[in-house]
Amino acid sequence: MRPEGIDLVYNNLFVEETFFRMLRNREFDIAEMSLSSYVASLGRAEPPFIAIPAFPSRCFRHSCIFVSAKSGIRKPADLKGKRVGVPEYQMTAPVWIRGILQDEYGVDPAGCEYWTGGEEEPGRDEKLRLDLPAKFRLRPIGPEQTLSRMIADGQLDAMHTARAPSSFRTQPGKVRRLFEDFVEVEKAYYRKTKIFPIMHTVVIRRELYEAARWIAQSLYKAFSQAQRKTYDALATSMALTTMLPWQSAHVEEARALLGEDWWPYGVEPNRHVLETFLRYHHEQGLSRRRLKVEELFAPETLKTFRV
Repeated sequence: MRPEGIDLVYNNLFVEETFFRMLRNREFDIAEMSLSSYVASLGRAEPPFIAIPAFPSRCFRHSCIFVSAKSGIRKPADLKGKRVGVPEYQMTAPVWIRGILQDEYGVDPAGCEYWTGGEEEPGRDEKLRLDLPAKFRLRPIGPEQTLSRMIADGQLDAMHTARAPSSFRTQPGKVRRLFEDFVEVEKAYYRKTKIFPIMHTVVIRRELYEAARWIAQSLYKAFSQAQRKTYDALATSMALTTMLPWQSAHVEEARALLGEDWWPYGVEPNRHVLETFLRYHHEQGLSRRRLKVEELFAPETLKTFRV
């Protein structure tokens, strides 16, 4: 979809590269961004970005809690006091995981020790400087270590991550999921909470937005149009639009459980999800105060005209 008045030059990059380059160097005018990183950036004296309420990535994250076979962990409560690997403490996926474990299973986020670093490659560090309360214990892994190897070797008890570690595939006897029946667990979680976790949003460099505020509404309209086009494509049954053999069944199941608009954009349909995330972000020491949902997004995108 072409945003009104904008000629986009699109770079299709892995999200790790996109986030790194945008957060460190502000290399793009517009970019997909980790929701957690964006919320953290709002705490700066001069926040560098402003978001629109389009959410290109959502994911239930019960499937992304991995445990070492040597850890003895069998249920969520067993995570208390354990050594947990996270590529970055401030990543959105671990924020959701820690919050869900706290709300649903009584696992205090401050009760674990978090080891941070590269999942598959040594040398990864936090993209944003963190100033956490003293109760949260973080330590970097060694310069030659990776989280994937460490959990397989039993040096870590568990991992909270967005990507499955390679050792989960290559050494299945050493690394497993905490929730092996994660699909049913995630469905039950949604039925109880009505939360489909948001992972990413879309941000604009603030100086560009301030110079041409119409850009926010133009972009949001284009993302919303693309979303509707995607819904239509997924509903097509005469020729599948994904490489999923039971695409039609997946679509019907999603509609039955989450509703017709199962991947909603906009503020109001996502208010409960966003408020929950902002609570987690503050409780885990990543934001000094609990932000309000309206503080996240360009005001032009909060309401629209009526005919």
